[in-house]
Amino acid sequence: MRRQIWYGLLAIILLFLMTLSNGIEVNAATLIHNGIYIDGIDMSGKTVSEANSIIEGNIDTAKTAEITLSSPTGYDIKVTPEDLGMRWSNPEVVNEAAEVGMSGNVVARFKQEKDLERNHLEYNIQVSFNRDKIKDILNEHIEDITRDAEDFELNRDGGEFIVKQGQSGVDVDIEASASAIIYYLKNGWNRNNVKIDLIAYVDEALGSDTDLTAITDIIGSYTTTYKTSGAARCKNVENGCSKITGVTIFPGETYSVLEHVVPFTAENGYELAGSYMNGLVVDTYGGGICQVTSTLYNALLLAEIQINERHNHSMIVDYTSPSGDAAIAESSGKDLKFTNNKDFPIYIEGYTTPEKTITFNIYGVETRPENREILFRSEVTERNVPETENIVQDGSKPVGYLSLTSAHTGIKAKYIKEVRVDGVLESSEDINKSSYKMVPRTLVVGTATDSPDVANQLQAAIATGSIDQVRATAKALAAQSVAPVEVAEPQAGDP
Repeated sequence: MRRQIWYGLLAIILLFLMTLSNGIEVNAATLIHNGIYIDGIDMSGKTVSEANSIIEGNIDTAKTAEITLSSPTGYDIKVTPEDLGMRWSNPEVVNEAAEVGMSGNVVARFKQEKDLERNHLEYNIQVSFNRDKIKDILNEHIEDITRDAEDFELNRDGGEFIVKQGQSGVDVDIEASASAIIYYLKNGWNRNNVKIDLIAYVDEALGSDTDLTAITDIIGSYTTTYKTSGAARCKNVENGCSKITGVTIFPGETYSVLEHVVPFTAENGYELAGSYMNGLVVDTYGGGICQVTSTLYNALLLAEIQINERHNHSMIVDYTSPSGDAAIAESSGKDLKFTNNKDFPIYIEGYTTPEKTITFNIYGVETRPENREILFRSEVTERNVPETENIVQDGSKPVGYLSLTSAHTGIKAKYIKEVRVDGVLESSEDINKSSYKMVPRTLVVGTATDSPDVANQLQAAIATGSIDQVRATAKALAAQSVAPVEVAEPQAGDP
């Protein structure tokens, strides 16, 4: 009877204990059960506080490791995880580990303890890094970890070609590199010193020794003369030529002449010389540059290089045939653009001579048959000769100022390319069509004066419509003036 009572009491006690729910609160002094590991460390019997201290110590040690961020340029950035903003991102894991065996009823907790005796439980800590700090560090060293590609180039010295060696460029992807660094440090790092390669793309240099040493043939050449030009225009032709010569252009590359010769300023080596504007010849910086581009244009045509953009002048020029010119203008964006459509690089050589000639040679690899000949001829399709004269009054200039522009015949023309094989015409095609304004002989005359008598005499001469009469009268009135008066020499010709 007593035994039955005892068993009954025991059953009641067990039932009471089994009905107990979570009731043990984890705190700093809570002991972690045997068989629990955090970050590979056996925390059996450790308090929560002790476990936190151990892990924080390990994190602090890891923060001092040396991380080498390596670029293909050969430059290494030495940093520590702390520099990269490393921090312990899941400190709650210690409390989670301490809660094992602390929840549920007595039976459940007893079962958890038995399970831990057979198989230990592993918890992992997690670390995070500051992406912005990583990007800032990479950007601080951007000039060292990146490199611009340097293409192979040709230089011509003393009639001989010299190959300038190139090197590939390196472009580091900052965003991708930051992601790669974070991923590795969070997933593959053992918290020791480590080297991480940055994510970079190689920009291969254009050309090679083999490509450039093959460039020996002149595949197009053209020469014009500027011996009638004034000193300023001569200077502009020579200066413009110097800015284009020595250029290596690889297959598929497009070249803009305008980009390489501007700005037209004194600081860029140009002087004031005649250029076309609104049917007149006026002095502008760079006047004469169009003779440079026109000479180059014809050399390119003879080399059969692809012309992408070309413009004719507003009025006819005298240093090349109608439609054989190529005008450029900074204000309007007129340009001479071309693309190397060959299977090999080309080299542009330009030079001027003491005899006032300018020549452009296009060097490449001659693959065209010897019996094939090309030539370009101009054909005028319409001609409009001016039959009047034009007198323009300029109130900003004093009486005596004279600027004469020669008459320009209005012309429509086309440039024709002919191909002959063994002297027999094989093909003929129009390369371009051009239209040049008809401009009468024009005199710009200064009319500013304080003398009514001088003004009346000059206006009477202007009323005759005769340029010669106006010039004679203006010069005579200027000679009578006490103050010196500017008299411009007659101007004619191209910019």
